[in-house]
Amino acid sequence: MINKRIAVIGTPGKWSTEVLADHLERLTGFRCVVDMAEVVLNLQTGKLTYRDVVLNELDGVIIKKISETYSPAADDRIRMLDGLRADGVRCFSAPEQVGRLINRLEGTAALARGGVPLPETRITENTQAALAVVDEFGKAILKPLYSTKARGMIVLEAADGTEVNTHKLETFRTEHGLFYLQKFVNLGGQDLGMVFLGGEYLCTYARVGDANAWNTTINSGGKYQAYDASPELIELGYKAQSCFDLSFTTVDIALTEEGPVVFEVSAFGGFSGALKGCGIDAAEKLCEYVLNELETG
Repeated sequence: MINKRIAVIGTPGKWSTEVLADHLERLTGFRCVVDMAEVVLNLQTGKLTYRDVVLNELDGVIIKKISETYSPAADDRIRMLDGLRADGVRCFSAPEQVGRLINRLEGTAALARGGVPLPETRITENTQAALAVVDEFGKAILKPLYSTKARGMIVLEAADGTEVNTHKLETFRTEHGLFYLQKFVNLGGQDLGMVFLGGEYLCTYARVGDANAWNTTINSGGKYQAYDASPELIELGYKAQSCFDLSFTTVDIALTEEGPVVFEVSAFGGFSGALKGCGIDAAEKLCEYVLNELETG
C-alpha cells in the first residue's frame, strides 16, 4: 500500500463517489468521503474541517462532485477549497479550473476563445433580442447557466410564434435570469463523450438517444456504446480540453452535417460512460494517476 491520505469530495452514497473511495482505500488503506455541505472553513486559520478530518493535513483531494446540482452556491463551495494548495494539498482537479466550468457561460466562452467549434450561441438579458435569436435560428435550446444532464433546458421554435415564446422566456427568466440560447443541433440520435486523464486521451463512448427525446442524456433514456473515434476527432477533443487544466474530464461532442461541434467540457467527467461503453474503469485509472502524481511530485 502507498502511504498517502487522499479524500474524495463528492456525494456520500453515490456510485461515482464511492467507487473512487473504494479504489483509494484498496491502494492506500485510507478512506474519506467529504460532503461539502458539512465542511467548515475557518478564515482566521485557513483550515477546512470535515467532521474530525482537517483537509489541510491531507496529501490530496479528488474533487468528484461539488453539489448534486450546479448553482452559484456550488461555485462558492469551490472557492472554499482554494486555500488547500497553499498548505501543500494537491487537488485533482484544481479548484480554479473546476470553477471555470461550473458556469456554462464561462466554460463555453473559454472554448470559443480557444477556437473550438461550437453550436451558434447568443447570450442576452433582453426578451426581444432573445425572440430575434429564436427567429434567426428557427429552433433553439434555452439553457440555464447552471445545470447538467440537460436539466432545465427548453426547446424554442420560431414556428410557435411570438406570444408562446415570450411566455416561455419570461417564465424561464424568473428562475434563471440570463438567456443563453444555442442553435438546435440535429444529433442524429447520438453524441459522444471523449474521456481524458491528465490531459491524455483515454477513450470515446457514444450516448445513443431514446427516439422520443430531443437529447441523448442517460436521464432521458440514452444508452452508452463504444465508439471508434478518428484521429481528427480525437484532436478536436484535445483542443477542447486543453482550454482548461483538468485531471480528469469528458468532452461532449456532436457530429453534425456541418462537422463536429463541442457542447461542453465537463468540470468533473463521468465514469459510467467509460465503463459501460468502453469497458474501462476510469475511476481506478484516476486513482492510480493521482497516486503517481503525488509520488513523483
